[in-house]
Amino acid sequence: MDDIILQILNGLDKGSAYALIALGLTLIFGTLGVVNFAHGALFLIGAFCSVSVSRLLSISFEMVDETQLDFLGNPLKVETPYVHAWFGPEMGASLIDWAVPIAILFAIPVMILVGFVMERGLIKHFYHRPHADQILVTFGLAIVIGEIVKANFGANPIPTPAPAAFAGAMDFGVMLGFEPNAIIYPIWRLVYFLFSMVIIAAVFVFLQFTTFGMVVRAGMADRETVGLLGIDIDKRFTFMFGLAAAVAGLAGVMYTPILSPNYNIGMDFLVLSFVVVVVGGMGSLPGAVLAGFMLGILQSFASMNEVKSILPGIDQIIIYLVAIIILLTRPRGLMGRKGVMEE
Repeated sequence: MDDIILQILNGLDKGSAYALIALGLTLIFGTLGVVNFAHGALFLIGAFCSVSVSRLLSISFEMVDETQLDFLGNPLKVETPYVHAWFGPEMGASLIDWAVPIAILFAIPVMILVGFVMERGLIKHFYHRPHADQILVTFGLAIVIGEIVKANFGANPIPTPAPAAFAGAMDFGVMLGFEPNAIIYPIWRLVYFLFSMVIIAAVFVFLQFTTFGMVVRAGMADRETVGLLGIDIDKRFTFMFGLAAAVAGLAGVMYTPILSPNYNIGMDFLVLSFVVVVVGGMGSLPGAVLAGFMLGILQSFASMNEVKSILPGIDQIIIYLVAIIILLTRPRGLMGRKGVMEE
């Protein structure tokens, strides 16, 4: 039983990333009708916002420390982060330690700006083009962004630790009544799951209970009629593109302590997230979230040694097998709407 719960927890943190990226993909497709293969690059940019903030907070200068002497008795020159000099050693150390959560404040405006520029500068010219054209141009954009990141940050993964308060593991099994040390789980993975649930809930509340969100949902259902009512739906859809970019970026920011980011991380998540969107149903926001968590849990169970000893490599293909089965039995996905991608 403890192994089952452990795999469910592993699946939830993978599913959280899949669901957040798929949610943004579905927002863009549902509002603008664009198949955005550059969405994984937005996850990538978010991850490197976290790396950039961590590096900025760690920038240091040489300072003579009279309390430390070299072997000749001369005061040592030590590297001191600027935040230590500005805010004091304790506050400065805390800021560096909490670089990943602080990066959220930096990433939100950056990702919204990136989303606006991407939509206004490129994607708006492909609204009425075939989906194949949209895929080609956005896939090319994703490759360009990946290469820019590679040129500036290198090709190797960059470790970005979680705050020390969340860096360890907790005895999760004791909370469920198991023996001590039965289920030990990393705290940051639980934080990531809770964070993703807050973001997902905020997006759904925004769309469901605000006037802006109601207009957007009406535009998703019948864009032409909403336009005839004198509402500039294009501006609202541009904002939704920025919101989708922010969701993907925040997913990337918070995932960096779990998986050290490199220039290819966005492409890795993009492919799986598109499978999630198709399984959940093109244009269905609840379907994207449901499929994200479902496929994350299935992939986690498929990675168990007991399963791989019977079916070697099943953990690499389980998501695609499930997608094939679901699309053969339900061509629109789990919660897809009629008419979407059916021209």
